[in-house]
Amino acid sequence: MKLSNFEFELPEELLAKYPADHRDESRLMVLNRKEGTIEHKVFKDVINYFDEGDVLMLNNTKVFPARMFGNKEKTGARIEVFLLRELNAENRLWDVLVDPARKIRIGNKLFFGEDDSLVAEVIDNTTSRGRTLRFLFDGSYEEFRAKLLELGQTPLPKEINREVEEIDEERYQTIFAKNEGAVAAPTAGLHFSKHLLKRFEIKGIDFAEMTLHVGLGTFSDVEVEDLSKHKMDSEQIDIPVASADMINKAKAEKRRICAVGTTVMRTVESSVSSNQQLNPYNGWTNKFIFPPHDFSIANAMITNFHPPKSTLLMQAAAFGGYDFVMEAYKEAIKEGYKFSTYGDAMLII
Repeated sequence: MKLSNFEFELPEELLAKYPADHRDESRLMVLNRKEGTIEHKVFKDVINYFDEGDVLMLNNTKVFPARMFGNKEKTGARIEVFLLRELNAENRLWDVLVDPARKIRIGNKLFFGEDDSLVAEVIDNTTSRGRTLRFLFDGSYEEFRAKLLELGQTPLPKEINREVEEIDEERYQTIFAKNEGAVAAPTAGLHFSKHLLKRFEIKGIDFAEMTLHVGLGTFSDVEVEDLSKHKMDSEQIDIPVASADMINKAKAEKRRICAVGTTVMRTVESSVSSNQQLNPYNGWTNKFIFPPHDFSIANAMITNFHPPKSTLLMQAAAFGGYDFVMEAYKEAIKEGYKFSTYGDAMLII
């Protein structure tokens, strides 16, 4: 498979700038691999494809407000700082991206907040845009984290291309988000409302929670034509024992096991035993899934409509079948489905 196999023309107006008015009322395209059929539904109809004893695998990561704006000492230039991960809590060291990067060198200081109540010093260059910052803050660790939350903004992806609004604080977070650590939302989960989850529960469908802290690497451009040469950034994952047990039991009983999103699919495919069982795991994954790929755990998948040449589209095509998924994308464009983070959903069964 080549990068160019995933090229298509996406009209600008189909990139969703805002979410649907209600989480569970976005559109839903249902791909049935066995029958080769495509159906058009509303997301809350998804419950009709599941029965008692089936399992929804959910990513319970929580997005933190990772985008901050500071001013460079002396010049006062406005600098965007995107927090990627905490490297050392005690020393307040963070791995970040800065923009514009050419202005930011080792030794520079950045001031945050109208009263400059937070200061950071650049102590290392990691990549062309990457820097290591040491935050200089007098209070306790809890007060420091509270200050980051106060100064940070919801990290909407660049393609949404608008200022963050009040609605985003709630809607760019799944309703089952618990474990803080992601810099981007697991978007397939955004379609679930409390009401819809309750209906699943009443119907006897089980929820297997796990965590993948989504990093920006998920959205990095693929720059090699030969996909086998692309390297994914590592992301932290956690599959609890209880979830692995629930999934293995459902697998033994030949139930429907649905990965809600590409992040969940990558998580479970990263920890499969030689006898095709899911192992509990806490660590890191840089799993990259593209066609052809033999999936071991999930037999259904919910995912959004993804941009051309994205690793997310490649994974959906690996699961649904390349030709079938690309045909579905043509149909989605014709029918005006919305793409990307706040866009519509696809169920592949």
